[in-house]
Amino acid sequence: MATFESLGLTNKTLPALKAKGFEEPTEIQTLTIPLMLKNEIDIIAQAQTGTGKTAAFALPLIETLKQSRKPQALILAPTRELVIQICEEINSLKGQNKITVAPIYGGQSIDLQLNKLRSGVSIVAGTPGRLIDHINRKTLLLDEVQYVILDEGDEMLNMGFVEDIETILEHTPPLKRVLLFSATMPEKIKELAEKYMGPYKHLRTRTELTTSLTDQIYFEVAQRDKFEALCRIIDLEPSFYGIVFCRTRIEADELTSRLQDREYSAEGLHGDISQAQRESILRKFRKKQITILVATDVAARGIDIVNLTHVINFSLPQNPEAYVHRIGRTGRAGSQGTAITFVTPSEFGKIGFLKRAVNVKIQKREIPEIQQIIDSRRNRITETVLKLASGEPDQLFLSWADELLKAGESRNVVASLLYHSFSKVIDKSSYRQITSYKKGGESGRSLVEEEGRSRLFIARGKKDGMTKKTLVEFIVKKAGVPPRVIDQVEVFDTFSFISAPFAEAEQILERFKNAGKGKRSLVTKAKKAEHKKRK
Repeated sequence: MATFESLGLTNKTLPALKAKGFEEPTEIQTLTIPLMLKNEIDIIAQAQTGTGKTAAFALPLIETLKQSRKPQALILAPTRELVIQICEEINSLKGQNKITVAPIYGGQSIDLQLNKLRSGVSIVAGTPGRLIDHINRKTLLLDEVQYVILDEGDEMLNMGFVEDIETILEHTPPLKRVLLFSATMPEKIKELAEKYMGPYKHLRTRTELTTSLTDQIYFEVAQRDKFEALCRIIDLEPSFYGIVFCRTRIEADELTSRLQDREYSAEGLHGDISQAQRESILRKFRKKQITILVATDVAARGIDIVNLTHVINFSLPQNPEAYVHRIGRTGRAGSQGTAITFVTPSEFGKIGFLKRAVNVKIQKREIPEIQQIIDSRRNRITETVLKLASGEPDQLFLSWADELLKAGESRNVVASLLYHSFSKVIDKSSYRQITSYKKGGESGRSLVEEEGRSRLFIARGKKDGMTKKTLVEFIVKKAGVPPRVIDQVEVFDTFSFISAPFAEAEQILERFKNAGKGKRSLVTKAKKAEHKKRK
């Protein structure tokens, strides 16, 4: 078993590691640290957030770099939260070393950053946009940079930072080490490596792409029943502490409001929230003053919180990479976690693709029944009461108990106390029934209107030059909806069909109705009989 000493670390970093309680390196640290210390080759390291990758590059930097006025190492990260966490980690590991690190990101005072840069820093960690701002101002000089580290490279590319990254790299010396850390390895990462890295070693941990400590399951649930299913999952758990992912800001806001109305401790996080609000919400979440964080993918980037019990995909992630990043936030640091994905009937095919792409077993489970929830909550109350009873209650309450027991029959007194305190907690009527979806039309719905989706008729077909691809492009261009929401495309000689979620379907209908200028719209809702007849 490797030790930090065997990796080549010295007293520059070992005392700090001991003080932090780190006893042995993680797999990515074991692979990366010796290579960085040798300084002979560039590195691509495939590792998820939460695997110790920050220390994997921070420790060799602390060992290698010296105090300087110009940056010797440049670290790029997709979000300000991640930048701050990187800087905090480096400061906690540097011990008595004199090297300095500066976080550079948007939303922070530019004057504060200017003062920090003018005073001299050894390491700069920043987001691409603000780094370019300083490069253009000539307040950030990169001519002495020895290391460039791209953290969460796939996320930066997903967020559209590829041109910014290239601009920054062009301002660095040709002789330098480039290290790229990424949870996944999309083609764009490989293209970036070929263009800007020298000979490199691709490090992969033996750990599965999704952690074995995360129990991955999915529920088949109608769109209208998702909220009820979420409430049941939360209520079944003794201490739920998790992130619920939504696809859009509107969905995140609506879900947060509904959870708060049911008196759950929840807050929402999305791109329209100010930085001050965001920091306040995350601070409360870390302290468990709130236990449910409803977030969009963009808003959740850079969040690194351990001990989450659950990650719930209220909306199916857009791609396998997003799934990996979402569920990688649970099952960390040796703690067991659960990742739950809600799958509507129209998404049955997508969950199969997701399983194959991620190469992991995602088990189908049944949504907890109401009686299961009630029994679970009742058992927890019983355990709590008995545990309290085994101690020494306050004398005031003992005297009060004596009065009550003298005044009434003991069994009735206890039952009345339980009813007064917990009747709402175990009230079956607070839950509603969830309808099951049966394939093959047994549920009473057809392709015309599946759960959460509408079937649309388009008065254009093959004779109009339409193919599946050109039809989707036509709809997207006219209606302004993303192409990924359109599926089940069928093109016939003079007409076509598509399916889309209710909200996007309404948007498509409205846009084409307005474009028709009083004439019959090219796009209308398909009629059940009409669709069957066409088939």
